[in-house]
Amino acid sequence: MTAGKIAILLGAEIVCHDDLRDKEIMTACGSDMMSDVMAFYHDGGLLLTGLVNIQTVRTASLLDIDAVCFVRGKIPNTDMLALAQEAGIIIMQTALPMFPACGILYQSGVKGNIQAADK
Repeated sequence: MTAGKIAILLGAEIVCHDDLRDKEIMTACGSDMMSDVMAFYHDGGLLLTGLVNIQTVRTASLLDIDAVCFVRGKIPNTDMLALAQEAGIIIMQTALPMFPACGILYQSGVKGNIQAADK
């Protein structure tokens, strides 16, 4: 599914790298704990989080995550957007809480990381 379609499903606004809205996103992870993301999510794809700080974008860059969607109406600051722009990471924001956002994506065919379920 494309990043643009994900944005439509989540009622999200793409605030960084709208030019990459045709990028295919196959998996997603929802977490506010970057240590869990680093330990369990290794598939690129989309990170859904309410943790709005520069470490979120650094973690996404380190793990080659394609896109980050900030949930619960969280708004990334200019430093975060500048780093995402440089790293080629799509940033979007939605008013949806994390659980419904993850559920909408799962129901629409976006898969989670199976490795996390095995631990």
